[in-house]
Amino acid sequence: MPQTAPEGPPKHALAFGGDYNPEQWPEAVWQEDVRLMREAGVNLVSIGIFSWALLEPEPGRYDFGWLDRVVDLLHENGVRVDLGTPTVAPPAWFYRDHPEALPVSREGTRYAFGSRGAICHSSPAYRAASSAITEQLALRYGSHPALALWHVHNEYGVPVSACYCDGCAVHFRTWLRAAHQDLDALNEAWGTAFWGQRYGSFEEIQPPRATPTVCNPAHRLDYARFADATMRENFVRERDLLHRLAPGIPVTTNFMTALSQCESVDYWAWGREVDLVTNDHYLITDGRRTHVNLAMAADLTRSVAGGAPWLLLEHSTSGVNWQPRNPAKAPGQMARNSLAHVARGSEGALFFQWRQSRRGAEKFHSSMVPHAGTDSRVWREVVGLGAHLDSLATVRGTRTVADAAVVWDWQSWWAQRLEWRPSEDHDARERADSFYEALYDRHLTVDFAHPEADLSRYPLVVVPALYLATEATGRNLRAYVENGGTLVVSYFSGIVDEHDAVHPGAHPGALRDVLGLTVEEFSPLGEGERVRITAADGSELTADVWSEFVVPQGAETVWTYADGLAAGHPAVTRHRLGRGTAWYVSTRLAPGALDTILGAAADDAGIAPRAELPHDVEVVRRSGESGEYVFALNHTATDAKVPLPAAGTELLTGERASGGLALPAGAVRVVKLDV
Repeated sequence: MPQTAPEGPPKHALAFGGDYNPEQWPEAVWQEDVRLMREAGVNLVSIGIFSWALLEPEPGRYDFGWLDRVVDLLHENGVRVDLGTPTVAPPAWFYRDHPEALPVSREGTRYAFGSRGAICHSSPAYRAASSAITEQLALRYGSHPALALWHVHNEYGVPVSACYCDGCAVHFRTWLRAAHQDLDALNEAWGTAFWGQRYGSFEEIQPPRATPTVCNPAHRLDYARFADATMRENFVRERDLLHRLAPGIPVTTNFMTALSQCESVDYWAWGREVDLVTNDHYLITDGRRTHVNLAMAADLTRSVAGGAPWLLLEHSTSGVNWQPRNPAKAPGQMARNSLAHVARGSEGALFFQWRQSRRGAEKFHSSMVPHAGTDSRVWREVVGLGAHLDSLATVRGTRTVADAAVVWDWQSWWAQRLEWRPSEDHDARERADSFYEALYDRHLTVDFAHPEADLSRYPLVVVPALYLATEATGRNLRAYVENGGTLVVSYFSGIVDEHDAVHPGAHPGALRDVLGLTVEEFSPLGEGERVRITAADGSELTADVWSEFVVPQGAETVWTYADGLAAGHPAVTRHRLGRGTAWYVSTRLAPGALDTILGAAADDAGIAPRAELPHDVEVVRRSGESGEYVFALNHTATDAKVPLPAAGTELLTGERASGGLALPAGAVRVVKLDV
């Protein structure tokens, strides 16, 4: 576990800045950079993340002169440093000497040098070389007064997490021995009696490379765990070096918690290893409401941090350049995005990157200083955002207040995504997105929780997709309901155990008791097929993708299938258990239809509706020793009015507010309440 470390950047203000890559520019530009940083109010930059080839131009020969000058210059200008260990991008000479350190795909293709993140994390040569450069950086800069934070690697899991080379095969066998203890246990866990796959020795086991048909799913699941654990081993090795050689400086690595951005990392495990949770988030322009995806990613990041403040280490000032279409952000959207992250727990807002690159793969990715220079809308908005963040300094250290929880597990997602499930149309991410959107539209702030976490403080808990659920998860959710909680579970949850083995007996396995029902049979719907479900009062909703033959075992039927193969069978049930209730939704409802079910569950949970808040007007609270804060963000083109629980001072304008807060179209307001 990490050592106790002080909070990093900055000490008494919200952090503001971004990735700074001075090595891409002549030194004459550096003086202009720091002048502009002062103008914008920048107080933290990330440096050195992709600089290994410059810092160690040949094996064992180091050149820190340029970095010395950069760090000193930043310090002289009041800018603190998030110093990267450049281990995401080994130099060309490293791959010349160690071509085996390039990762191999599942299909057997060895990737080439020329991108980033092309690393076999099992490679002894990579581990030795990355330790050596990290040690040199710690010895040289560990006591520098500008140093606020260590930034290990960059975005683990992107673009490659798993390698399937022979070196990984050896490492995998070692991992399996530790995970399963003996071969009999492994054969039992993997169900190798099926299709004659039984192993007689660990040496017979290979990575789950491409096979003529579907590979053993338990084998695939364990390899996903192994790949994640192997990356984490490398982070921990660098972290421990930095702790030993530069004590007192917190160590992080930038996560990508959004389900739209990274799916190969178990962030519950990673959150326990960093001193400060940091995250990168970029809007996905796929037609969805991008501000909802942003809120979800911020809530998920805060939850990985255990509810503690975290730091947004990267996002964009305007458009990115790696999607099929990369629209610019609208005027005011940069600040609204940044402050939405702050509302949901971030201790600041940093960007990729400071100055827009002229060369390389991301030269069209927006930045704080764009190609257009300082006579541009982007720069003016950057300067304005810096002033806003400065006015919110007292928010630092407070915590976001949540109303409900969503249960999420990356390992369950990995298992569900494997081949030969009942329907390829059922997508765990889609269910998580849809349930979250429905909660967002009810103006509920959400924490995410591991399936075995303590849920007792939440009146309402939603389980949108939990295909893999351990027996301990089943006991945890049952105890939550018995003790007065309200639980909502979506279909195809509780089906298998940690080894992807179906729980004995009828579905939904680990969740049968808490839901008070069994599922006799799944009945996925055809492409484009829809079914109607009806309530006793004649209300009707339309569903797609999935239906089931549900048999109540204590639960009451609330909605019934009106057509399809499951016609006449329960579609939505409610089970009174102890002092609480458990709802089950056995089909796929869109967010608008889900609101009907969640509204009834919220009534059970004692959560009053917030109908006075307009659609797409976001209200979030932060609370702590410095006071109570209400963040209001208007994502619409219409002025709005937001009720306040007490009078207070609006921090961005300095105006007093009481009763109702005027919230202009597209604007953000932050009120410190008089309480």
